Order: sequence, then C-alpha cells, then structure tokens
Amino acid sequence: MSVTLHTSVGDIKIELFCESVPKTAENFLALCASAAYDASPFHRSLPSFMIQTGSPASGNPKTSTSIWGSDFEDEIRPSLRHNARGIVSMANKGPSTNGSQFFICYAAAPHLDGKNTVFGRVIGGLDVLDVMEGMEVDKKGRMKEKIVIERVTVHANPIAG
Repeated sequence: MSVTLHTSVGDIKIELFCESVPKTAENFLALCASAAYDASPFHRSLPSFMIQTGSPASGNPKTSTSIWGSDFEDEIRPSLRHNARGIVSMANKGPSTNGSQFFICYAAAPHLDGKNTVFGRVIGGLDVLDVMEGMEVDKKGRMKEKIVIERVTVHANPIAG
C-alpha cells in the first residue's frame, strides 16, 4: 500500500508496511484519508538526520493526535529499522506516545531502533527529500522557508471497508 504526500516542494511517495504495523498504518491512513495532514507544516529539519511533520495546519508542533484522540502504543518490529535514507517513522515523546506526527529519515538512524515505530519507506521523490534537506533552518532545526503537505493521495487503503 502507498500514499503520495503532495508537498509545496514536490511529491514524495511512501510505501506503507500495513501488515507489519497494522495499528500505526490504520492511524496514518485514516489521517491521510480524512485530510488531517492537508496544510500540515514540516516544522523541523535536521540535516543528515530527519525532517518532521504531521501536526495540524495550525502549525503548533507540539500537537500530535491519533484517530483515537489519545496516544497509542508502539509497534516496534526488529525487522523494521531506521537503516536508510527515506525510512518513515512515528515521532513520539517516549514509549507508546504515538499520535499524528511522523518523520522521514535523511540518513540511517540506528539509535532510534526500538524507540520509534517504522511504518514505511520512500519509494519515489528522494530528489524532493534532497531539496528539503538542503533548505535553510535555524539553530533549532525550524524551517526558515515554510514547507507544507498540500494534500495526500491514498493509492490503496486496505483498512477501508
């Protein structure tokens, strides 16, 4: 299954690992299908590490709400690792605090294995990730030029009835 994030700097297509992390995939796909990510800013970018998004369009980077209205548990799988550029993973504030925010790795991040749920990988648009990584940020990793998810196309949704 896959989705395309149509961002203000280009498209990123993501393959989702629905069978391996079903609850995380259900949450992500439902948020995509409900337009919850539309106008969501990429609010943090740390070159050579990752770029983060998934807060509401209001731009409050502290907001991260799942489809259940509360945090949900991690789905850590030893076979799914932060081992390459383009890995997509849930952002959290500690164990089992997943909501709506996620990040895309610019590079392998093995220190996150066992801490964040990997749920996908970029299969198209690595050149767009290159553009994002090259954009200017402040000392805290906040984007100097705004990048948003304009909309999301769900290519196949195994959760929908």
